[in-house]
Amino acid sequence: MAIPKFILGDNTDFESAIFVIHTDFPRFIINLEDDQIEWLEDFDAQDEDELVSETKNLMEQAYQFYDREISRYDEK
Repeated sequence: MAIPKFILGDNTDFESAIFVIHTDFPRFIINLEDDQIEWLEDFDAQDEDELVSETKNLMEQAYQFYDREISRYDEK
């Protein structure tokens, strides 16, 4: 089964939060309300340098995905 790279999520226990789930490596969930990231991968010390540099890029992609999705809802 093919799944999208990003998925929007919400939960009524977190009323004002919107989550973006990144399904490719490195998998994570970002809370767009406060930019907190929950990594769904285990990293070793070698991965940390690459992860730090890639995190900014992944966050930008997550926000772009969110903006695109919301604009599509607004169009309807």
